[in-house]
Amino acid sequence: MNNNGSIYIIGIGSGSIEHLTFKAKETILACDVIVGYKTYIDLISDVIKGKEIFSTGMTHEKERCQKAIEFAVSGKKVAVISSGDAGIYGMAGLVLELKSHIPHPASHIPVSIIPGVPAFCAAGALLGAPLMNDFASISISDILTPWDTIKKRVGAAARGDFVIVLYNPKSKKRVSQLDEAINIISNFRKDETPVGIVRDATRKDEEIRITTLKDTSLHYDFIDMTTILIIGNSTTFLSDGRMITPRGYAIQPSSKGPTC
Repeated sequence: MNNNGSIYIIGIGSGSIEHLTFKAKETILACDVIVGYKTYIDLISDVIKGKEIFSTGMTHEKERCQKAIEFAVSGKKVAVISSGDAGIYGMAGLVLELKSHIPHPASHIPVSIIPGVPAFCAAGALLGAPLMNDFASISISDILTPWDTIKKRVGAAARGDFVIVLYNPKSKKRVSQLDEAINIISNFRKDETPVGIVRDATRKDEEIRITTLKDTSLHYDFIDMTTILIIGNSTTFLSDGRMITPRGYAIQPSSKGPTC
């Protein structure tokens, strides 16, 4: 066995190759094998030409991570690809968990995690500055987390007046959870609270909508698994079509015009 095997868990950003960090690209190019979900592999196809590739569809995350460990045990440098940041709903946790339960020699394989631009950062930038103050990020997919737990988290974030980022809002089979989450939030927010909806952030089919909490349901048909929702808090407002959540700086209106 070659003892030089290693695993690099890499966040490739929200989708556009321009948002792949230099470190992520450099690491991918140095790896022998690329492991990932097929859709994410396709996003970096120009970077991985000539590489050995192992890809699967959705719900096969465990299989991919186990295969990555096998490749590394055989002495290969392996890139495990995640969209956004690998430590945010990504592959970092699963690889480390699996590795912790596998005896020698896999337990001694070095693992590095390369950060990427999270989807909520890309969505926030496209919407303006909605995340300037405290916020909570919640996935409302109940495939891995019980729905009752998710509801408690949504309610707690809404009650605490956090800006709320919703990941995985709706799939073809899972449609009711988003409406229920919005109804929970509506118990603590005004109807006119700004809501940003970003689908396919930084990708070629990117689309951005800004609506209100009351009218979010009018956009349900537009929302899918590649969509991020950002729901403002009690201070979030709109200006020139941008969402802004004040950080708390004292800003006084000026009659003198710009000073910078």
